[in-house]
Amino acid sequence: MSTFACGGGSSMGYKRAGCTIVAANDIDPEMAWHYQHNLKPASYYLCPIGDLLKRDLPSELFELDILDGSPPCSTFSMAGSREKSWGKKEHFREGQAEQVLSDLFFDYLSLVERLKPRVAIAENVKGMILGNAKGYTKLVMRRFREIGYRPQLFLVNAADCGVPQRRERVFFCALREDIQRPELTLQPKHRWIGAGEATADLQELTASETLETKPSNTLIKWWSKTRPDERLEQAVIRAGQKPALFNWSKLSSAVPAKSLVSTCTEMISHWAECRSLTFREWKRLGSFPDDYYAKTDKIGKYMIGMSVPPKMTEQVARAVIKQWLQP
Repeated sequence: MSTFACGGGSSMGYKRAGCTIVAANDIDPEMAWHYQHNLKPASYYLCPIGDLLKRDLPSELFELDILDGSPPCSTFSMAGSREKSWGKKEHFREGQAEQVLSDLFFDYLSLVERLKPRVAIAENVKGMILGNAKGYTKLVMRRFREIGYRPQLFLVNAADCGVPQRRERVFFCALREDIQRPELTLQPKHRWIGAGEATADLQELTASETLETKPSNTLIKWWSKTRPDERLEQAVIRAGQKPALFNWSKLSSAVPAKSLVSTCTEMISHWAECRSLTFREWKRLGSFPDDYYAKTDKIGKYMIGMSVPPKMTEQVARAVIKQWLQP
């Protein structure tokens, strides 16, 4: 199955599902370097997705089985500024370019309209189906129909896909209207894997890892007062203080990790030791391969926090291939 991945870290999941990545796209040179180093796609387009609407593209991109898109999601995240950022240009991490992030989903849909893949799949945060963002989601669904696709919307928990992380994401799965197949069923039911089980063989730290995960004064103060699978904020409240440290958390070994967030890499702490997590642990909790290479551990953690967990994408891809694309 030929796949073109636009943004995000979804390609590993498609490769696990047996797809061939014929091309990939992102705007960030740093992400592009890591993508090409680890995944080696046949073609890579380092540019805004809107540029792909105007440039000459090879014929194979007009014969795709799947066009995947993961437009930047911070503008819809419940942890972000949401409505205040809609329709405004912002400097975002992806290449530090100034973009209207809420428009990028429609740039992706314009690319779907141009390339006409058999299936279009797009991922975003749960915030897209909450509050005022539901109106935006309805516009996305309507646009899919206008360009000749039958879209379906799913809320998927990565933990149900075998990822040791409780990360909920919205998936738009759309079948080209000339292809007659029943509606997609997407109900992964993998057993939940605890953070401790997933990282059991990684608990002997190297000297550099010990230094890298050294706890901050804030963590030293509140870690022992925080229960497993709690935010440090809850310990602060129990101590009778004003709520604070909302983004800081202590994992539990018994259940999948809370969602790994790219902006909070040093604020997610180990369950048995007062320290942050190593890059090796992040890879396991994000279902990335152990040999995934990053220039620095900080960059690696950031990428995992920004990416769709590969095992999660794999489950979506396998369902689409089996129900919609196989003869």
